[in-house]
Parts: sequence; C-alpha cells; structure tokens
Amino acid sequence: MRAAVLTLWASLLIALPLGGRADDTAGQFDYYVLALSWSPNWCALEGDARGSDQCDARHDHGWILHGLWPQYHRGWPAFCQTAERPPPRAMTAAMADIMGTAGLAWYQWKKHGSCSGLSAAEYYALSREAYGRVTRPEIFRRLDRTVKLPASVVEEAFLKENTGMEPDGITITCKDGHIQEARLCLSRDLDPVPCGQDVVRDCTLRDAVFTPVR
Repeated sequence: MRAAVLTLWASLLIALPLGGRADDTAGQFDYYVLALSWSPNWCALEGDARGSDQCDARHDHGWILHGLWPQYHRGWPAFCQTAERPPPRAMTAAMADIMGTAGLAWYQWKKHGSCSGLSAAEYYALSREAYGRVTRPEIFRRLDRTVKLPASVVEEAFLKENTGMEPDGITITCKDGHIQEARLCLSRDLDPVPCGQDVVRDCTLRDAVFTPVR
C-alpha cells in the first residue's frame, strides 16, 4: 500500500508544470516579480561566449529587464495556454532596448507573458512601465573596473533609491560568484509588495563579482 501511494505521488509530481502549480491558467496569479539582470555580468558568464548582440560593444547595457513574471504566493505559473496571439517580430524587436535582445522578449512572452492574461502588446507595455518605475542605482554604472562587494550592498542601493520598497520586497541573486539579478516584487498595479517565501532567497556572498559597463 505504501509503495502504491509513493508511486502515485511521484506520478503527480512529474505531471506538474514547471511552475510547480497545476492551475497554470492565464490571468490567475497573485503578484509580479520584476527581474532585472546586470548585463555586464551575464555577458561575462554567458553572453560573450554565445555571441549575443546584447553584449556587443556598441551597447552600454546596465540593469536590463529579464522579465515580468506572474507569481503565486507559493509557486508560479509558466507556459500557460492563452487565446492571445504571439507577438510579431517587430514587437519583440522593439523591446530589445531594455531587454537586450528580441529573442529574450519572445521567450519571456512564451513562458511568463502567456500567464498574465494580457495580450502580447499589453504585457510588453506593462513590462516597460514596471521597468520605468524602478530607479536603477546610477552608482553601479560609474564603476570603471571590476570589483567584489557584498550582495547586500546591491540591495541597499535599490532600497535607498526607491521610496516605498522594503527589504522583504527585493532579493538579490548570484551566479558563479557574480551578482546576477535584482528581483523586485510588485502588485498587479506595480506597487511594491512583500515577496513570497520561494522568491526571497538572497545571495549571501560578501565578495560577489560586479563587472562594469563597457
């Protein structure tokens, strides 16, 4: 009997979507996570090797928009079925100025925008509005060399520049010893809100690498 129950649970877990929720219904979610990626670090770790246009010398990207992600208080939807049409190339290309590439814009719509309950145009417009509402600390763009710093310093800089944002509404992530992203939790109206427990996973490094804008 116990073996049968374990087998049932295993089959259910395998059947769950990537978000960990069975109810991946477009428009059904609790809040947004606005993910901002530090482009120079991404380029150093991955982008340069891929030959990504985001990392081309003619650009000077700093904090770019990785995505605006519908989120539950526990878990998140992903790759939702939606009646909305996918975005045309011109629409994704128009997002490259803040997202780095049209390819990222397309993927973010497919994985996350499809769960928003919005059309592609509405989702991108809301993403741009959310990106514009957040003050990205200018101090990081002034770096003229690679430095190592505590991840907490990055969080403190965002809190200082954004009135109304609280420590439980932002998390800083790291990857391979580098600062990776600042993830900010926002209501459907794009006001700061506390993050769910599965989002609050702050990087604890005290010597995280921070690469300057080229």
